[in-house]
Amino acid sequence: MKKPMTLTRLTLALAAVFVTHAASAEAPFVVKDIRVEGIQRTEAGTVFSYLPVKVGDTMTDEKTAAAIKALYATGFFKDVRLEARDGVVIVTVQERPSIAKITLSGIKEFSEDDLKAGLKQTGLAEGRVLDRSLVEKAEQELQRQYFNRGKYAVEIKSTLTPLERNRVAVQFDVVEGDSAKIRQINIVGNKAFKEKELLNQLTSTTPNWLTWYTKNDQYSKTRLAGDLEALRSFYLNRGYLEFNVDSTQVSISPDKQGIYITVNVTEGPQYRVSDVKLAGQMLVPEAELRKLITLEPGEVFERDRLTESTKKIGDRLGNDGYAFANVNAVPELDKEKSTVAFTLFVDPGRRVYVNRINVAGNTRTRDEVVRREIRQMEGAYYDAEKINRSRDRLNRLGYFNEVNIETPSVAGTTDQVDVNVSVAEKSTGNIMLGAGFSSSEGLVLSGSVSQSNVFGTGNRLSAQINSGSVNTVYSLSYTNPYYTIDGISLGYDIYRRDVDASELDGVGDYETSTYGAGVRFGLPINERDFISFGLTYEQTSITTDADSPTNYQKFEEEFGSDNDTVRVDTSWARDTRNSHLFPTRGLFQRVAAEVGTPLGSLEYYKLSFQHQQYFPLSKRFTLMLNGEVGVGGGLSDKPLPFFKNFYAGGTSSVRGFENGTLGPKDDENNALGGDKRVVGNAELFFPLPGLKDDQSLRMSAFVDAGATFGPNDDQHRYENFAFGDLRYSAGVAVLWVSPLGPLKFSLAQPLSSKEDDEEEMFQFTLGNVF
Repeated sequence: MKKPMTLTRLTLALAAVFVTHAASAEAPFVVKDIRVEGIQRTEAGTVFSYLPVKVGDTMTDEKTAAAIKALYATGFFKDVRLEARDGVVIVTVQERPSIAKITLSGIKEFSEDDLKAGLKQTGLAEGRVLDRSLVEKAEQELQRQYFNRGKYAVEIKSTLTPLERNRVAVQFDVVEGDSAKIRQINIVGNKAFKEKELLNQLTSTTPNWLTWYTKNDQYSKTRLAGDLEALRSFYLNRGYLEFNVDSTQVSISPDKQGIYITVNVTEGPQYRVSDVKLAGQMLVPEAELRKLITLEPGEVFERDRLTESTKKIGDRLGNDGYAFANVNAVPELDKEKSTVAFTLFVDPGRRVYVNRINVAGNTRTRDEVVRREIRQMEGAYYDAEKINRSRDRLNRLGYFNEVNIETPSVAGTTDQVDVNVSVAEKSTGNIMLGAGFSSSEGLVLSGSVSQSNVFGTGNRLSAQINSGSVNTVYSLSYTNPYYTIDGISLGYDIYRRDVDASELDGVGDYETSTYGAGVRFGLPINERDFISFGLTYEQTSITTDADSPTNYQKFEEEFGSDNDTVRVDTSWARDTRNSHLFPTRGLFQRVAAEVGTPLGSLEYYKLSFQHQQYFPLSKRFTLMLNGEVGVGGGLSDKPLPFFKNFYAGGTSSVRGFENGTLGPKDDENNALGGDKRVVGNAELFFPLPGLKDDQSLRMSAFVDAGATFGPNDDQHRYENFAFGDLRYSAGVAVLWVSPLGPLKFSLAQPLSSKEDDEEEMFQFTLGNVF
């Protein structure tokens, strides 16, 4: 590839010699005309625009050399000659060939279109003038792309094929070879921690059973830099303030198939915190700011806790309008005692007001739908907490792919900012046909049509059909989340629900068909608490047979097969979870009541309480504790309808037992459900080994407990609540948000089963099952 460059320089030198020789034969002259010869694609005007000589100018040796140099510099020509005839300058050029076609062969690791797009950015593209130096640059860029994928044995060869009309075809032949794998990672200099523990902090790893998917066994310079920072954070969070990565060596085996990494570190001593002081301008009482400091004297230093403390102080000042507050932590090391004291210097800056709130990007959603979720007010002090809450509320709407809030200063002022809310809308309509499968219901067909932002108003409209062997649901619902300006919601529901309990093993046979219509209201008490109230009318048809439990048959005989209910539903809920799918902190509490009023033929009540809380144990481990209690009964000397009973057992309560089988049973050992229900779960969530950063997949280890109780127990074992009658199980579970929908499966071992319990160790659900 170096030869053409040499020829070009030689041509230029020879041309210069020729010009010099010609110039020595003729004296300077006035240019009467300029002619261009040899051009095929290039316009004559383009040549004239680059020439430093015009008609009427005096042609000299210096201008001749400058003209040749200028035309070569365009890159359009591989040869340039100047001649003079009776005052006419004749410019004779030989154009570089144009690129007619670029082909790549042997490409498997990348998309050919993506690589061509990358080559175009380097200047090599079809239709452009060929520059051999760009071909070399393209080879290097392709090689770099393969090196980033760990293919160090790649071979790339370029071939230029001349074509008619001064064109050329460029072909890159690629032999990709195999990806080089990280064969060994060594950490040298560690004393306080075992090498295995340190290697667990790195994303890069040697081949294992999951690296075919994660590709983490392929060397990447960027990934290694991130790993070294993770290693540094590991030490700094354990008090090693003077930790340092001295050097990193990366070597490759002669066959270019193996990568060997050696990291040399110096740990230094472990430091404890001796004191934490506050200094500077503290506009908030010092006692209040001290409560935000999580770093305590006497403890081992942790950088994350120091960062958290400074951020909390900055956020607290931001809540009072000090948008540009700055908190700097200055350490004082005592190397003899291995202690460190910190002084947190607080600089609040100016108090800032909000000038205007601007909304952009909402092409379909009405402006008022966005603005009613914003908690920051124009003309008020800047409040960081309200702005963050506004961002969370907009994200929770589900109307936008992205929500960005910026607070630029207002030009010409020192104490005002604008709040610019920028959203990127997404499609909020959804038509879905799908299928799911659960271990309890078998095949479940589903279909839905929904629009969560009807005409940009923020109102929701949906129609759903879900067909399973046990539950079949048809529903139509409409919700206006802002029926009033204060955020009171109004919704309507029409539905049909068919239940065929005979399809569940171990549960008493019966069938119900329920038609219902209702109206509901919701009232937000604050940002976390929500109260709802609903009124529903239902008509239920009951079908029993000779195999149905006796009390089911008696209920049908006494109250008939057709009943109606005027039902009142009310609930209070508090939700502080940071995510609805994979929460890592926060709690969810709910108290609910369902009452069948005297306006219908069925009179009953059902009360339930749930408390669920998530505790972040570390960045990777989250503990979830969940408790549920339910109680129900009849009113006006009427019993609780058996089809309103509580059930326990299965994937949503106590895994390891068949769905709905824990509790009162008839003489045939069929589960009847009960008027009381107790369920408890403790679950430890963590990433699947080898998939540390995959947000769509996580694993858990759990312990479940629960059962139902009631007076309808023919075996007289679950008539009254007793801890000895609770059933326990333990196991592991995996939740994967797959392209087909959520996939949940668990492997559980019952710990306290009785002889007649219906066990089911492996349970799973695929798709959205309602």
